[in-house]
Amino acid sequence: MSFFRSDTPADLLKHVLIIVVATAALVFGFFFVYLPITTNHGETIVVPKVTGMNQADLEDYLDERDLAYFVDDSTYDASIRPGTVLTQEPKAGEKVKEGRKIYVSVSMKNPPVIKMPKLTDGSVKNAQMILKSYDLVVGQLKFVPNIQKDAVLKQLVNGKEISPGASITKGTRVDLEVGDGLGNQEFPVPNLVNMPADEATTLLVGQGLQVGEIFYQEPEDGQTEGTVVKQRPASAPGTTIRMGQLVDLWVAGKEPVKALD
Repeated sequence: MSFFRSDTPADLLKHVLIIVVATAALVFGFFFVYLPITTNHGETIVVPKVTGMNQADLEDYLDERDLAYFVDDSTYDASIRPGTVLTQEPKAGEKVKEGRKIYVSVSMKNPPVIKMPKLTDGSVKNAQMILKSYDLVVGQLKFVPNIQKDAVLKQLVNGKEISPGASITKGTRVDLEVGDGLGNQEFPVPNLVNMPADEATTLLVGQGLQVGEIFYQEPEDGQTEGTVVKQRPASAPGTTIRMGQLVDLWVAGKEPVKALD
């Protein structure tokens, strides 16, 4: 009598079919039953609008909607309440899976510290542009006697000079001391009457004064053509002028014809 039994080809085929069916059932159950249940496949949530909300209220608000948040950036703006949500990603209205993190940026409570830029030796217009680019506020413009017209002479915070590179917080008010184009030294008005116009203009420039308007008029009796017959301000005892000021001239004769280029 034999204690061993050999399977027939039909039995082997039956065993193979059972294994194939079992494997297919496992694969189907894993991909179409287990994964959808564990990953909430097909279930989406519409992202709510959170911009404008306060960060303190964000966690409970999103938790109720099966969402979370993460602060990935912060910005300072003095006009916005600290902790206000400024931007969000994904945007409101987009569909996401349950548990998705909403990345937000919020306004800072304290302004960031930066280095004070150099504004002196440049024009006041350029200084204003630099201050704006650094998120600093243009304060008072104080014009003082100086031959450098519209040049920034000092940069000040709270009445004290601040050096380039010094620490300063964004949003700080910076005052500027600017040259008015006039010197602070006063001297008697030069007498230009009866002087040739070209010599008069040369004298004015040499004394740090500016030639204003030049008016031409018909010579009167005793007046030499091409000479200064009147000036403003007039030269009189006790009359003074500051460096950089304008002096207008009246010249006898016709205005010279300018040569064409």
